[in-house]
Amino acid sequence: MNDQIHARRWWILSVLILSLVAVILDNTILNVALPTIQQTLHASQSQQEWIVDSYVLVFACLLFTAGVLADCYGRRRMLVAGLLVFGAGSLASALATSPGWLIATRALMGIGGAAIMPSTLSIISTVFEPAERGRAIGIWAGFSGMGIAAGPLAGGALLTHFWWGSVFLVNVPIVGIAVTAAMLIIPESRTPDRARIDVPGVLLSVAALGALIFGIIRAGSDNSFTETTAWLPMATGVVLLVAFAFVESRSDHPALDIALFRNRSFAAGSAAITAVFFALFGATFFLTFYLQFVRAYSPFQAGLRLLPVAAAIVFLAPRSARLVARFGPKSVVAGGLSLVAVAFVIYQFVDVHSSIWVVELLLVLQGVGMANTMAPATTAIMSALPRERAGAGAAVNNTTRQLGGALGVAILGSVLSASYRAHAGSALALLPSGTRRAAGESIGGTLAVARAHGGRSLLAAVRPAADGAFVQAMHLASLGSALVAAVGAVIVAVWLPGRDRAGTDTTYPGDTRHRAARAAAGV
Repeated sequence: MNDQIHARRWWILSVLILSLVAVILDNTILNVALPTIQQTLHASQSQQEWIVDSYVLVFACLLFTAGVLADCYGRRRMLVAGLLVFGAGSLASALATSPGWLIATRALMGIGGAAIMPSTLSIISTVFEPAERGRAIGIWAGFSGMGIAAGPLAGGALLTHFWWGSVFLVNVPIVGIAVTAAMLIIPESRTPDRARIDVPGVLLSVAALGALIFGIIRAGSDNSFTETTAWLPMATGVVLLVAFAFVESRSDHPALDIALFRNRSFAAGSAAITAVFFALFGATFFLTFYLQFVRAYSPFQAGLRLLPVAAAIVFLAPRSARLVARFGPKSVVAGGLSLVAVAFVIYQFVDVHSSIWVVELLLVLQGVGMANTMAPATTAIMSALPRERAGAGAAVNNTTRQLGGALGVAILGSVLSASYRAHAGSALALLPSGTRRAAGESIGGTLAVARAHGGRSLLAAVRPAADGAFVQAMHLASLGSALVAAVGAVIVAVWLPGRDRAGTDTTYPGDTRHRAARAAAGV
């Protein structure tokens, strides 16, 4: 690395974070705008789901491919291309006049986002030396977590003053600044030997991840993993993943070296990332309902009350590198996941009338645990790879994030819905018989039906039972988050190397070139 690049490394990180935040915010900022979009564009329930899911599906299934292409053709080039596509999709989304138009332009944004995400992390790994890489990744992870939690707040603020398209239009100036800065200060980097693209592997990865994510999305939408529309795509995705592993293990230029997963840092780091994003996305999902329907906060107020988890992640993730240096990644990551599990267990004591400050303190506790999981686990994944494979490693890291988040929303959403229906009988009994099935899908549906058919008097009669049923459902969903975080902590405690071993070897088992180089050097 030359001195000029080293001198501007923190400016480079700032540009990468600006690009990252635009993509991350778009995962959650849209949720608060959906009611307005539904009224303006006359979108059906299915169309509303696909306005959200078209982005998620395209984004998740292309992440790995984008990382591989960035390694081969240039990481800055992929970042800039992704920003331009993302910006064009954002502008087109803001101008949409029909649900179909918006679904298509959201998919275009997903293509751009998939190119941006792995490029940001792989550029960090090439620009920063190992001594500073943990801190840089910590800052990256902190802003990543902040974007997820701050999305509803940003969306609520924009909708307070502007029309619904502003949640997309805000991306355009951000993209303009990021593209200009990237061209001026970010160096180009790629795999030195310009390896051939593993076309069969890339195509199989897209098909496998697309089928798997589609099935998970349908499970969340149908509130059931037993529907054919959910389990069949998921089963197809698993079969294709097995085929992908088979093809990659026999390729002389694999897109993903399967031997990576024999590296304990890589495997345990991936498991930790999956677990923590399962908990974060799942918790944001059920807490948004709790704050808006049970506690009757506006979308902006609800977003504001979710900020403690974002603030804790932003503040503490960059500082987790110091804890890793002192205690080792195993202790820090396992401890972080354990803290997340404890926070979700304590949610069992939150009810309809609990002080909001109890919830805020739990969000801080949750954020502390997540901050000390995200950054060290990401560093463990990236440290398991040589720099020329940074794009592939970043793509795996981001794919596990998306899988974890999608599973969190789908599984905990299903648990929340099923438990709510099981406990909402007394509330539904007060509603007209023909409306009870639709009203039982969610607390929002129950309250909307009560308001439509009986006004304030019926709403006042139904609300106590509906609130109580939702809180019971939230308790069960939070236990699901706690269980996943605890399992993640156990995996990390067993697999992730301790202080003396982690980060000392940046080669990976399947890279024969690096093994040969080490042998020749007598290492």
